[in-house]
Amino acid sequence: MVAAAGALLLAALAPAPLQDILSAERSRSLDDLPARLAAASPLGARSALAIGRTKDRAGLAPLRERLHAEDATMRAMAAYALGLLADAASLSDLRQLAKTDNASAVRYAAVDAIGRIGTADSRGALGAENDLLHVTEHDGDAIVRGHAAANLDVFRTQPVAQRVASALQRAFARERDDAVRWHIMWTLARAYPTLTARSFFAAGLHDGNDIVRLEAVRGLGRRKDRSTVSLVRPLLRDRSWRVQEEASEALRRLGGKAPTQHLAALQNGLHLPPIVPAPSASSLALPRPSAAPKPKAPTVEDVLENPALAPTSAALMNGPMPGPHPRVRLTTSKGTVVVRLYPEWAPFTVASFLGLTDNGFFDGIRWFRIVPDFVVQTGDRTNTGNGDAGYTIGAEENPIEQRAGVISMGLDYDEKTNTPKRDSAGSQFYITLSPQLHLDRDFTVFGEVESGFSVLAHLVESDTIVRAERISDD
Repeated sequence: MVAAAGALLLAALAPAPLQDILSAERSRSLDDLPARLAAASPLGARSALAIGRTKDRAGLAPLRERLHAEDATMRAMAAYALGLLADAASLSDLRQLAKTDNASAVRYAAVDAIGRIGTADSRGALGAENDLLHVTEHDGDAIVRGHAAANLDVFRTQPVAQRVASALQRAFARERDDAVRWHIMWTLARAYPTLTARSFFAAGLHDGNDIVRLEAVRGLGRRKDRSTVSLVRPLLRDRSWRVQEEASEALRRLGGKAPTQHLAALQNGLHLPPIVPAPSASSLALPRPSAAPKPKAPTVEDVLENPALAPTSAALMNGPMPGPHPRVRLTTSKGTVVVRLYPEWAPFTVASFLGLTDNGFFDGIRWFRIVPDFVVQTGDRTNTGNGDAGYTIGAEENPIEQRAGVISMGLDYDEKTNTPKRDSAGSQFYITLSPQLHLDRDFTVFGEVESGFSVLAHLVESDTIVRAERISDD
């Protein structure tokens, strides 16, 4: 009986499988993660993601095997993890999955992985542009088509660049889904502005979708052709404030000026959206701990019990799982923004953000960096952009796109290479004002604006977060 009781106690004290996985991921150690791939989803799929985040290439072989698993969730997460590891050897399998797998989650993950592998070596990924173009034009899921288009940006310096740009313009003309169309326009403006017809961008200025218009403006600005000033100038009066701001920035670029890096005042004539209080903004705040401790890096024990990571569709690869999610209300000097957090994709980031919220860390701080039509950034009590909470947390790369309204962690940059430093996130975070898909591969998305996005249009760098507080989960 004593032995049995002791066994029960040990079982109670033993870490749960998910805790083991998170612990290995946090320490950037494979431990027994490869063996856990055999587990049924969601634990097996979560193990695949953890292997990718360790960046340990010893995990490649078992991940490659899982590309052919019967379970679609496992195939999807194995494909995504191989992208995190930039595994060129799996490129052939990924190209096939992108075109033929019957699960949209797998096709989404495969095109994402191809883009990441191409980022590491675009020349080594030559040939894959044909597969991504095929998916952009023919996949039955609009989310997959858009993601494939966005990942074609990696070929911008290769001999195939003109062919890719021309194919994307043809795909845009045939596409009827607004989200896919703005993805295509984003790619052309970001990666192929000089290889895209001036007339194509000019036509985009009159599109009914404001993101398509702002990307068309961005594309003309990046061409650095002063003859396009007359095309861009009328967009200063566009009905969308984001398009107006992008037009102003494009004219700065065309005039040889540097883009605005810090917004101190709103430009005249902006068609700002009205600030309309949302129902969730009036929710009662959850009580804070009576004695908030000094901020500390989250441990496995701090991670919330979260929804199972089992993305069965492209929509779930590019968003939250079903189930409740923590929410934080940011009461700013211009209005209230409510963000919904995704612990299933970024458990340590969410735990850190909630801990800092409960601590009162964000109360009274300034939005120290606002870049028009890009991001609003805060999270530094020194209000300089150089401060943090005294600790850093590891990157939690995930497949959620940096579309407008996502909340992500800021990173330090290497001064010599001007590239973000992995695992350097602390307390600083940003919210995107328009799609910034080039940030997908480095920055951790951990939630999204649920209500109050219009408030962001009114912010300037003298504005503050008056109070940040948790409200009930949705």
